[in-house]
Amino acid sequence: MKVESLKIPDFSLSTEKTKEKEKVTFGEMLKDYIQKVMDLEREANREAEKLIRSDSTDLHNVMISIEKADLTFQLMMQIRNKIISAYEEIMRMQV
Repeated sequence: MKVESLKIPDFSLSTEKTKEKEKVTFGEMLKDYIQKVMDLEREANREAEKLIRSDSTDLHNVMISIEKADLTFQLMMQIRNKIISAYEEIMRMQV
């Protein structure tokens, strides 16, 4: 059985990378990560459907893909909660 490593997105941006790449807005970055979460969810659904149709008997890959989708969704929700908390904190500031 082949075990794949879980790739965690690199949230740090070095100055060299930002000079070479176009400037990416915060909204675009969030949209990109949400798209990646949705892609992992679709992949997990495809693997589960294959198992249900008996096209694949590899239960391990199905469970791994489902867990990847679940973990990335949970991470996305935690990031969302932190963003909302920061926004609420900024709104409470007196000018």
